[in-house]
Amino acid sequence: MINSKFTAQVTPGIQLLSDDQKGGIHSATLEVLRRTGVDVLVPGVRDMLQKAGCWVDGGRVRIPPNLIEWAIRAAPSRVVLCNQDGNPAMELEGRKGYYGTGSDTPFVIDAYTGQRRKAVLEDVANVAKLVDALEHIDFLMCMGIASDVTESISDLYHFREMVHNTSKPIIYTAWDRANLEAIVEMAEAVAGGPEALQRSPFMALYSEPISPLSHAKESCEKLLFLAEKGLPVVYTPGMMIGATAPVTIAGALVQANAEALSGLLITQLAREGTPVIGAGGILFMDMAKGAISYAAPEFMLAMTAFSEMYHYYKLPIFSFSGCSDAKVFDQQASAEGAIWMMLTALGGGNLIHDVGYIESGLTASYQQIVAMNEVAALVKRFMGGIEINDENIALEAIDRVGPGGNFVGDEHTFQHFRRNWVPELFDRSSREEWEVNGELTLGDNAAKKVRQVFENHQAKPVDESVSEALEAVIQKAEERNK
Repeated sequence: MINSKFTAQVTPGIQLLSDDQKGGIHSATLEVLRRTGVDVLVPGVRDMLQKAGCWVDGGRVRIPPNLIEWAIRAAPSRVVLCNQDGNPAMELEGRKGYYGTGSDTPFVIDAYTGQRRKAVLEDVANVAKLVDALEHIDFLMCMGIASDVTESISDLYHFREMVHNTSKPIIYTAWDRANLEAIVEMAEAVAGGPEALQRSPFMALYSEPISPLSHAKESCEKLLFLAEKGLPVVYTPGMMIGATAPVTIAGALVQANAEALSGLLITQLAREGTPVIGAGGILFMDMAKGAISYAAPEFMLAMTAFSEMYHYYKLPIFSFSGCSDAKVFDQQASAEGAIWMMLTALGGGNLIHDVGYIESGLTASYQQIVAMNEVAALVKRFMGGIEINDENIALEAIDRVGPGGNFVGDEHTFQHFRRNWVPELFDRSSREEWEVNGELTLGDNAAKKVRQVFENHQAKPVDESVSEALEAVIQKAEERNK
């Protein structure tokens, strides 16, 4: 008999690095920052680092180990992102995982023609609407770069469309500090003021260092502004193994860690406690093709190991999922995307993006987003583990049915069968039923779901005064860019 009070469950997971190896990666990272250092391209940031105890030689900054270890302790281990009503939506900590789309693809696959074309502003609105409608896609990135608006402030248009078409948390990009300031002004209008936004942020900036080992002017300025505002930022490397990082995964991991942690130090010196989500991108370059592979096992290994380092630091983790090198939504896209979805969950990623990327991040696929929503539901059920208690052990039911019996009609089955996951798009019917229903593939079902959402789903409307405030910010930016 099981102890009736025993309800603890083990969350499924994987481990690539031993504690000794994590300690070794950490020590190597500190040595890179002490010996080689990083380029910091903003004089004011260099002055701040020098005042804290770093060694500055021109644009190069070398960092004592104690400062990095202080920054790790100073940064929040838990970052909460809210919806636009100010209610908590994602608790980025531990092994809690949330899936979302990617950003800034130049192309999309048209949902009606199936043709690859340049992204337009309507695509940003449509992907926001799709994310709003899908239960298991938890946050939004804009996916496409709108080619039909003023290029220098397209990021402002993206943010407006995202706000209008979903109430879920938003991870946004900003081309420069001026645009970032404008986007934050827009967000403050949505939230009800600067203090309300800081207290219950519904958005976080995505930004990157420049690999190898450089914090560019735009990146530094964005970090300083968000630290001043006390708003969250995703700061993650975007390196390529074998091109802008060592070809060995271990070497790339050390360099990525050095870039991420030196960025973390900048934020914490600017304002201790600034919420930062780190780890992230150690992409693989296929030397034969000269192109980035979003589904290479080396990328998956590096990303999983990077996540383990951030678990080691007890810091929130940015991660990848649901993406593929396929050129259209097909068997390859489904297989690669699904492997990513399960792997990232097992690796304990928190803010898990790029769901819907195909063609190595160049193209957005609506069908891929919908299909990966289905996979996310499956993965979340798996990650729930197995609850072991007296009721679930089912000794009474086993005794009632006995040898040769059938559990279909038993009371225990009736009470518990609804807990099992049921797919929406994946087909479990008989072949005869499948043929009668039109022999639809997953791609057919996903495309149908996309069109249904586009044509029928309505996001919660934005207050008219807020909408006017967003438009005023954009018009002011248009004037500034004339």
